[in-house]
Amino acid sequence: MIQNLGRRWGGDWREWHLPLPTQLTLEQPQGDSMMTCEQAQLLANLARLIKAKKALDLGTFTGYSALALALALPEAGRVVTCEVDAEPPKLGRPMWKQAEVEQKIDLRLQPALQTLDELLAAGEAGTFDIAVVDADKENCTAYYERCLQLLRPGGVLAVLRVLWRGEVLQPQPRNKTVECVRNLNERILRDARVYISLLPLDDGLSLAFKI
Repeated sequence: MIQNLGRRWGGDWREWHLPLPTQLTLEQPQGDSMMTCEQAQLLANLARLIKAKKALDLGTFTGYSALALALALPEAGRVVTCEVDAEPPKLGRPMWKQAEVEQKIDLRLQPALQTLDELLAAGEAGTFDIAVVDADKENCTAYYERCLQLLRPGGVLAVLRVLWRGEVLQPQPRNKTVECVRNLNERILRDARVYISLLPLDDGLSLAFKI
């Protein structure tokens, strides 16, 4: 069953493991907040298309997105994935190892902004190829700005959950989270540093292509 489902992802046998972490993640508290298979597949294929070698993943959770990105990178590739809760990634680590990509994944158990600032301080600005932001919305604008600095020209910045169940369209945001998402959407729309696409996949996926 896993093999048959996994073939939708392409020819690499290691990608047959992806349906399993999907099921395990959905069984966790807040498991329904993970990215969809369609989103993960699209982002992995974008990484292949641009021949990505370095990726950022903000919001590790159980490691599903980190696994999808790692499988799309070459053997010497690197995924820096950020998480503040040490428990959920413990579910994904065995699957990283089983898929033979554990060595590509650099898990940082600390606030994502701290990791991004450390990468910038280490001189890694302009060296990443793709960034995926699926973390807390209160800091989403700060994540966007730092990820954009870390991306090379031609790099892809993906932001998930930008429709927020349609609440961003309401005249008055009902809470701080909705306001933060709406403000980020407006910033991306007016940002002359990127070309953008907003896709109605699940709860919305914005793609910003750095010029």
